[in-house]
Amino acid sequence: MAMPKATQAFPRQEFLRRLAAVKAEMERREISALVVIVPANLTYLTGYTSKSGYVPQALIVTLKDEEPTFITRKMDAAAAIHQMFVDRTRVLGYPEDLIANPAKDGYDAIIDHLLDVGCGQSTVGVEAQMLSGQTLEKFKTRAPAAKIKDFGNAISWIRGIKSDLEIGVMREAAAIADAGMRRAIEVVRPSVTEADASAEIIATLIRGANGKAGTDITGFYLCASPRTSTCHIPWTEDRFQAGSQVNIELAGVRYGYTSALMRTISIGKPSDVVRRLHDGEVAGLEAALAVAKPGATCGEVASAFNTALGKHGFTKESRCGYAIGIDWTEPTSSFKVGDPTVLKPNMTFHLMLGNWVDEDLGYAISETLRITENGVETFSALPRELFQV
Repeated sequence: MAMPKATQAFPRQEFLRRLAAVKAEMERREISALVVIVPANLTYLTGYTSKSGYVPQALIVTLKDEEPTFITRKMDAAAAIHQMFVDRTRVLGYPEDLIANPAKDGYDAIIDHLLDVGCGQSTVGVEAQMLSGQTLEKFKTRAPAAKIKDFGNAISWIRGIKSDLEIGVMREAAAIADAGMRRAIEVVRPSVTEADASAEIIATLIRGANGKAGTDITGFYLCASPRTSTCHIPWTEDRFQAGSQVNIELAGVRYGYTSALMRTISIGKPSDVVRRLHDGEVAGLEAALAVAKPGATCGEVASAFNTALGKHGFTKESRCGYAIGIDWTEPTSSFKVGDPTVLKPNMTFHLMLGNWVDEDLGYAISETLRITENGVETFSALPRELFQV
């Protein structure tokens, strides 16, 4: 009996709906074939989450074919057959002699396929930001009659508005993030090593919540005293000490969909300045949530946060958040002063309010949210507290 594919979170019709939206944009830009390279876009269009993007690979979408064709290294083709909704005949593996070959690589196989299926004289879209100048020139040289056109971040913008099915998976991921943070609150104690605590937290993120396992681990950061002014460093071999502060950023992941969460833990009574910073951050968070609704702009959300935080005597230099969905960030809009992006229902964001004030002071709190028809929904059920253990 055939095993079910790993894309069961979404039915075939969901992927065809996504492809239809991309094809509509291709038609608008008069593109006959599209070379999709961004890993998150591959996930969005096919369900593929395998870590094979370290070598050339691409999804070829054409206006004439219902299903796309995926071209990858032969040893990675089996993963695509297991995960992608497409027929296995549309997964093509190129030979190993294109690996570590100074003269030819996997992009030659991709170009060969475009020529073989009659796209040599068509307008071909590429995600140029993923290609080196040398590779982009190879496309132009080997297909001289084709018009090579940058497709930019068009798929990322399409991904920006989630379907109800996608929102459901992000809620599942958020429940996993909550479970991981609750485990952090349980295991962060004096004399426990950062490594041991991290192992417990990460194990929870994999085991999942509510019968739904975590399907990946991404972006886990545990920044404990004296490194609370940092944001993106991993755990160390040190042991937690009484009086320490621990800032944690983690995420639950389901089929590539990510719901992020940040909280701060104090081992013992927090300092007055950290308590004041917490109060200011929560006030700013609530002000931002009050503004986040359809018709508002990302910049207005950021301004609301900054104004409320300023009343508590603090400022935040970094942006206040960003679009999130497949993987940690979507390269479109940010909660940043001046960002003109207009919020629409089922856009999703990480309202990331980590604040690294100076070399001795930092704090972390965040919410992953979606824009609803009338306002905002936050996915986490965890209190917005400065947790004292």
